[in-house]
Amino acid sequence: MPFKSLGLSPALLKALADQNFTIPTPIQQTAIPAILDKKDVLGIAKTGSGKTASYVLPLLTNLQQTFGVKNRHANVLVLVPTRELAEQVKVVFQTFSKALSEPIKTLAVYGGVSINPQMMALQGVNILVATPGRLLELVDANAVHLSSIETLVLDEADKILNLGFKEEVNRIIALLPKKRQNILLSATLNNDIQHIHQIMLHDPIVIQIEAEEDSIELINQVAYIVSDEKKGPFLRYLINHHEMKQVLVFASSVQQADAIVNKLHKNKFDARAIHSKKSQGARTDTLHHFKSGKLRILVATDLMARGIDINDLPFVINYELPRSPKDYIHRIGRTGRAGTTGNAISLVSQNELHHFEVIQKKMGKQVKLIDSENPQ
Repeated sequence: MPFKSLGLSPALLKALADQNFTIPTPIQQTAIPAILDKKDVLGIAKTGSGKTASYVLPLLTNLQQTFGVKNRHANVLVLVPTRELAEQVKVVFQTFSKALSEPIKTLAVYGGVSINPQMMALQGVNILVATPGRLLELVDANAVHLSSIETLVLDEADKILNLGFKEEVNRIIALLPKKRQNILLSATLNNDIQHIHQIMLHDPIVIQIEAEEDSIELINQVAYIVSDEKKGPFLRYLINHHEMKQVLVFASSVQQADAIVNKLHKNKFDARAIHSKKSQGARTDTLHHFKSGKLRILVATDLMARGIDINDLPFVINYELPRSPKDYIHRIGRTGRAGTTGNAISLVSQNELHHFEVIQKKMGKQVKLIDSENPQ
């Protein structure tokens, strides 16, 4: 089923063709017609399945069709859990809106930066992408009004609710017009999602895309038994041995991420950390350098990885295992994307062995386990 059969505007179809997008992903095939028809949508699909474009394209088409009706306030509100995702979503809207004859203005607002420039930039915004906390700060300052919102999108709803934004989301929903379109997108379907689904959605089109088995089959997984005190030297050995030019390393905490980077620097490795304690400017700059291939090693916490979307990332290393099997899948899913193969390496200490067995069982796949003392 090609994009041209879904009802998108000719200008957007041309923009898709120019970027060599011809066949929609499974979630796009169902979500785009439903959103064009202004129905509520609940979409459950893994990260990297094309969820963002599944709402960006039809919302731009709908806005283009009604653009003759001038409005002083935003028509579309997209709530996201992190600053990085806010910027990522904004860029997708801006990339495709360039193809339209009428200008459609998108603004991303989030904390960690000065609020005043965001206040000044709100004039004439059609699509507002926001983290919940900063949006409510703008509401309290009487800088933004939500009375004209026609469509509400909760993107990465599972992360929004897991991060403790439930009260903020409920407050935001209470400020919106009762009559509106609602789009809720999530990588998982849990009790929090069920709760917000019941509050928000009216007779929704439900789309649940099961993760394809070959999505992790494209990832070469291996694990090494390594004591905690030897993980640093062994990490450096792996980077050199495999001649890694671009590698994403996952750490369990902000403090651990910084410690890993400090050790790498002392050993003349080009590395930076990205986490919630870094300024927004530093985070944006670091991501740009890593995505463009100018930075060799990026050390990230799980939350920050939501903004890392690289089709050809060759290596992911778990310096420590994540708490949940789902987070493990999300981590290694940063590689092996868009039909390319990838490599995921886990450093597992003795006290993590049982947890790694649980992860493998949940994943439905055995991972080769090697003694780091004899890695050949």
